[in-house]
Amino acid sequence: MTETVTESLALRRDMLVEALKYIQKFSGTRAVIKYGGAAMVQPELKRNFALDVVLLRAAGLRPIIVHGGGPEITRTLERLGQKSEFIDGQRVTGTAEMGVVEMVLTGKVNTEIVGLINTLGGSAMGMSGKDAHLIHARKQIPRPGKPDLGLVGEVEAINAEVLEMLVDKNYIPVISPVGLGADGTSFNINADHVAAEIAVATKASKLIFLTDVAGILDESGQLLSELTTTDLRGRLQEGKAVKGGMAVKSKAVLRALEGGVSAVHVVDGREPHSVVVELFTEKGVGTLVKAP
Repeated sequence: MTETVTESLALRRDMLVEALKYIQKFSGTRAVIKYGGAAMVQPELKRNFALDVVLLRAAGLRPIIVHGGGPEITRTLERLGQKSEFIDGQRVTGTAEMGVVEMVLTGKVNTEIVGLINTLGGSAMGMSGKDAHLIHARKQIPRPGKPDLGLVGEVEAINAEVLEMLVDKNYIPVISPVGLGADGTSFNINADHVAAEIAVATKASKLIFLTDVAGILDESGQLLSELTTTDLRGRLQEGKAVKGGMAVKSKAVLRALEGGVSAVHVVDGREPHSVVVELFTEKGVGTLVKAP
């Protein structure tokens, strides 16, 4: 019995020391977190995520949140009697759909995330990519043989200055992925790509994607705990279990690493406190991707 208690105390001691080492290592660094999937749907996971963000800030990291909201947009469109159409994982976005996208992402999802973080002791500030010209966007040009997606855009430039100002004042920016075109047109942009571009523009050390799977998986469905950009690019080209939404995410991972981000983590948002566990323990819980 005594031995068991002693072993338990030793384990707790080792875990605490390990966590403190990572806190020291990451203090002052920027981390962009793409928040989406189940973690945005289940109430307890929502609260856990908000608490993780508050803890990260208290530990010295400087988090920036980029969120999605696709399922909520789909549900809202259905209530309005409109069907959602997707092509290669992207929502076809007409003028009517764009109004709903903005209403849901900026008016509902964003304010809910900000409220949770602030209730738990953080200082979050919500913003759309249209605020302060944060996300300069342009229309995504259809690929040959593919239909026009409407008001789906891509990032042209990020106004990093406004984010630097907020982070330096100890605020946690929470960003909805709506961009502003040169003529004032609003564009719906994939949140994974927005997160990658913001990570590059702010010179973030880390980019974290919350997903609905354990991480990046191999052909047999087993978790790949660590990959290089060379490994991931090869898997994408060969179609090795990196398909659909994960293929889109993987392209964002490569963009971030090629743009100077040190490490990208793909973690399971269905697991409580997965962000903290991934960052502050040796083994982590997801997939770590680094440049070779």
